[in-house]
Amino acid sequence: MMVRILTSLLTLLLLFAVTASKADDNGEPYHVNRLHSPFQARQTQVRVLLPDDMQEGQTFRVLYVLPVEAGDEERYGNGLREVQRHDLHNKHELICVAPTFSHLPWYADHPTDKTIRQESYLLKDVLPLIERTYPTVKGREGRLLVGFSKSGCGAWSLLLRHPDVFSRAAAWDAPLMMDAPGKYGSGPIFGTAENFEKHHIESLLKSRGPTLGKNPRLVLTGYDAFREHHVTTHQLMSDLDIPHVYRDGPFRKHTWHSGWLAEAIQLLTD
Repeated sequence: MMVRILTSLLTLLLLFAVTASKADDNGEPYHVNRLHSPFQARQTQVRVLLPDDMQEGQTFRVLYVLPVEAGDEERYGNGLREVQRHDLHNKHELICVAPTFSHLPWYADHPTDKTIRQESYLLKDVLPLIERTYPTVKGREGRLLVGFSKSGCGAWSLLLRHPDVFSRAAAWDAPLMMDAPGKYGSGPIFGTAENFEKHHIESLLKSRGPTLGKNPRLVLTGYDAFREHHVTTHQLMSDLDIPHVYRDGPFRKHTWHSGWLAEAIQLLTD
């Protein structure tokens, strides 16, 4: 009896702490966790946008809104702010999470530099932090990924490399057919061509895509700069009989705030 009472009290305290500290110091509508990870060169933040209505005992799927820039940079906008602007966290009953990275995020572990271990940081630090702090649906079905440009590649490579960890991943306007490191700041993150090959989307689709099952777990929508990459990826997946969701367009500006995110999340959560 005492154990049950203490468990209930802890649950109530957790819900109160979460809902009472949603805004950060700058008035943003999300909660900020600060991390000192051995896989990153400096302190990072894990920003969390919570549903407004969180009932005791209720659990939520987590959507990882993967950034395209290092640190606090927002040249291409702010993914969590876009989620909040369209009320997508409430509409789809999601806990939305955006971690920052000390280096440009390509979602790979550098082969020698221990402070550029982006995949390890996400899997070993960010996911455990979220799942011990917030009321999440446990296991693969509780974890979704969305990104664009380099983070769209990251979302797909994370799912293809860890299909037992993540349920579904959506990419928008991403250079999915990039076949070597170097472009878009990727060289210093992957380090070597051999390491890049481990994250090469085309290779991963051929080797692991057919094992993803009968239900579509990869979502591909819209474009600005990378329509050719998307068309080629869609054709490859069709040839390999990999179930997926594909939308050829519309054309939108290469930013979080151009209107593509709502559709991507809708398709992820259908």
